[in-house]
Formats: sequence, structure tokens, C-alpha cells
Amino acid sequence: MNRPPLPPFTLETAAQKARLAEDAWNSCDPARVALAYTPDSRWRNRSEFLQGREAIVAFLTRKWQRELDYRLIKEVWGCRENRIAVRFAYEWHDDSGNWFRSYGNENWEFDEHGLMRVRHASINDAPITAEERKYFWPLGRRPDDHPSLSDCGF
Repeated sequence: MNRPPLPPFTLETAAQKARLAEDAWNSCDPARVALAYTPDSRWRNRSEFLQGREAIVAFLTRKWQRELDYRLIKEVWGCRENRIAVRFAYEWHDDSGNWFRSYGNENWEFDEHGLMRVRHASINDAPITAEERKYFWPLGRRPDDHPSLSDCGF
């Protein structure tokens, strides 16, 4: 099964791929997100190492049980052939109402079908107040007219 856009990527197709990933992650649906990865996909997320879609679904299920009202923006940093580098920021709160903005970078490698086979993510969490939040769209897909990551000053 192909998941366009397919490599080799241009800046335009890399941006499309990043937006599709952003949309999927903003759904907070682990099974939907996992379909973008090869069945044996390898991840490094912070200090966790995962392999395979089942591990991805389990990881994302735990993540979104802990990171509530999750909203994410991704932006392409660069691309080459079958690889894309993105930076991102997302906002969320814990079950005590403490807000955070998590910043990070991801390096992605895709197979010929457009499925991600490798994902390396480095992420830092910064506590913020509710007044410092920048992402207020309804849960789900970021509206097309919402400012980009760069437009938000991140």
C-alpha cells in the first residue's frame, strides 16, 4: 500500500507529508497514526526505543492518556531523497491541570511506499501557564488559517 507523497521528496512534498503526519497526530488516534509506519518501524522517542506498529499503538495510547488536550504543529526543517527533518511544538496539560509546551526535532526515513520506517525524536518539555498557550483550535486538525510554527515565534 502506498502512502503518498512518495520519496524522493521535494520541499513541497515534504511539507505535505509533515502536514499529513501533524493531522494524524492531532487526531490522538493511535491506530490511525500507526498506519503511517512500516510494520517493523523503529523509533527512538526521547529515551524510549520501540519497534513495530503494536509498540507504536501502545506507546501513543499511554502518551495521550497522560498528555491531555494535545495540539501539535510540525514544520519541515529539510529533506533529501527519502528523509525528512521536522521541528515541532505541541501543547498539553496533565491531569492536575499543569500546562506544558513540548519542543522537538524528528528525523524521518521512509520506504519506497511512503511509509516511515525510522523515526528519531528529541523532545523537551517546558512548563507554561494557561495564559501562555498559543494553540486554541478545537481538538483535531489544525485549521488551515492558524499560524505556523514559525509564525507563532517558535
